[in-house]
Amino acid sequence: MESIEEKYIEVNGVMLHTIIAGSGESLILLHGFPDFWYGWNNVIEGLKEDFKLIVPDTRGINLSDKPEGEENYEIDILANDIIELSKKLNLGKFTLVGHDWGGVISYYIAYKYPEYIKKLIICNSSHPAIHREKMKTDDKQRRSGGYLAQLMKPGAEESFFRNDMLALKGSVFGTSRRKNAFTEEDKQKYIESWSQPNSILNGINYYRANKYVSKQIGSIEVPTLVIHGMKDNFIRPITLEGLSDYVKDLKIVKAEKSSHWVMHDAPEIVCSSIREFINP
Repeated sequence: MESIEEKYIEVNGVMLHTIIAGSGESLILLHGFPDFWYGWNNVIEGLKEDFKLIVPDTRGINLSDKPEGEENYEIDILANDIIELSKKLNLGKFTLVGHDWGGVISYYIAYKYPEYIKKLIICNSSHPAIHREKMKTDDKQRRSGGYLAQLMKPGAEESFFRNDMLALKGSVFGTSRRKNAFTEEDKQKYIESWSQPNSILNGINYYRANKYVSKQIGSIEVPTLVIHGMKDNFIRPITLEGLSDYVKDLKIVKAEKSSHWVMHDAPEIVCSSIREFINP
């Protein structure tokens, strides 16, 4: 990860730890849970010669500030952090890329604040309205999303640290599909991030504070690319069905052999798809 810049940028009263790399057209990349900025490391390496990449730890996570209380993690607050970040960096209109929870935030921004977004790119995340529907109607997706109810229980964060972080390691390293998708160095960086005080708790607060997010995001008008690892055990490919009803200008790229962690399993597909989508 050479030739990158590390900054702390104040937005809405919190400092966001932010990685900036490359030059050119601006892309903001948002991680999910239980991830942090480093989840994009392969994508940063693959795209930094073509674009300016802005990759924050979102509020409450890893090295960013961690306000207490789940009310500080409501979707509009999370979204406004990113809008303010773009203003602080004078980006103008930018392309927004989101994975997992970062994808939910990205859908929300594209829906509510489309004037800031040039193009939208979603990696293994689902439009919340479709996710809600599939959780009701599809048995496999309902089983895959069973962890959501567990996260709502008081003290759920404690379970992630039992048995030497077995649950965290299993949910990330244990579900990738490519051999050595996570190097030993990668794994150590993840463990260091998870060990930051209250980082996992705040990631869980994203879920707790946004139980009704599916009702807060409607149709997306900006051009949208969805890259989906088709071996995802958490957000199953069935969540792609009906997506064109919510996203008017949609392109879907299927990474057939990839897990939820498509940026680790198939970074070359992610990078080439982003490059072609932005500069057709």
